[in-house]
Amino acid sequence: MMAGKIKVLLVDDHTILRNTLRILLEKEQEIQIVGEAGDGKTGVAMSIELKPDVVIMDITLPDHNGVEACRLICTQLPQIKVIALTMHVEREYLTEFLAAGGAGYLHKSVADHELLQAIHTVMKGEIFLCPAGVQVIAQQHRVKPAHGDIEPDILSERELQVLKYVAKGHTSAEIGEKLYLSPRTIDTYRARIIKKLNIPNRSQLVDYVMRYRLLDK
Repeated sequence: MMAGKIKVLLVDDHTILRNTLRILLEKEQEIQIVGEAGDGKTGVAMSIELKPDVVIMDITLPDHNGVEACRLICTQLPQIKVIALTMHVEREYLTEFLAAGGAGYLHKSVADHELLQAIHTVMKGEIFLCPAGVQVIAQQHRVKPAHGDIEPDILSERELQVLKYVAKGHTSAEIGEKLYLSPRTIDTYRARIIKKLNIPNRSQLVDYVMRYRLLDK
């Protein structure tokens, strides 16, 4: 591999799209495609083996989905920049991907130059969002805590820790390993959090964490 090139791994279950991306990106002298994967599990394994600079990944993938794969990659190799290239621009997908450590989020309808811009932007340590993603984030930050929201200070320090990990997509077993607690104990904390905040499901917990910017605390 030539020194100085941006090493890119492509992860998408559609072979035609991967081929198109490869042809597009290989035209750029400063970019080198180091591998391709057709599912999330292989994408994670190849990321660990090849250590690319950038992973371009779909959200909907066999085995691990894009959010889970992104989280696994960024946990083990935080220097890798993961960009979602997807048909989904719903808030839930976007916020969960960014919470998992994603560095860029693009709709598959973007122009070629936007993808290249995204690669160069994330390589500078910045976040890149397509216009639709920017609108989602802007709307989210315009939204004040919902009427009836319970303030997060009702939670204990341990409950806040568990809540942050839940929002990032960690399982009870994974959270327990990080906090040196049993999965059953983590499940108990999750139940307490849900009861205290009166929030019934994980996607709403993610929204709550983002509204109160708890990942920044």
